[in-house]
Amino acid sequence: MTDPASWPAPLRDLLDTLAWLSPQEQYALLIEHADAFEPVPASIATPPYPEANRVPHCESGAYVWTVEDPEQHRVRCYFAVENPQGLTARAMAHILQTLCAQAPAWQLAALPDDLPQRLFGSRLSMGRTLGLNGLLARVKAAARAHVASCPACQAHLPRA
Repeated sequence: MTDPASWPAPLRDLLDTLAWLSPQEQYALLIEHADAFEPVPASIATPPYPEANRVPHCESGAYVWTVEDPEQHRVRCYFAVENPQGLTARAMAHILQTLCAQAPAWQLAALPDDLPQRLFGSRLSMGRTLGLNGLLARVKAAARAHVASCPACQAHLPRA
């Protein structure tokens, strides 16, 4: 498990906020994230989306594209969610979009593997958990690949 101090500040803030909210308020906040989701721009991809970008096991038909931004030490992520009722997938995608826009790659690489459970709690079915974990895994893999090729990013990694 990674140290929460290594996570992006916006994620720590969101998790702290969720901890103080009632279950109904948590749900409302996550719906706000789903409503704020912006699908992949046409300059990146248009339907039908390539299978290579499809997130395995995601019931909502989610896709992920990553673009490195080496000057900013960031990995930009773009998502498509085909199921308009896929609230959890859209909420997770929006949260990851926000983190990718604000946090350097080394912080994305340190995101906790149990982030979907931290965000959505025990309300997730196994199928939803698999899909959300797949979204997270794609973002973390892109961030790790960027960090592996960027000496400036590697300087920010904790020493073992």
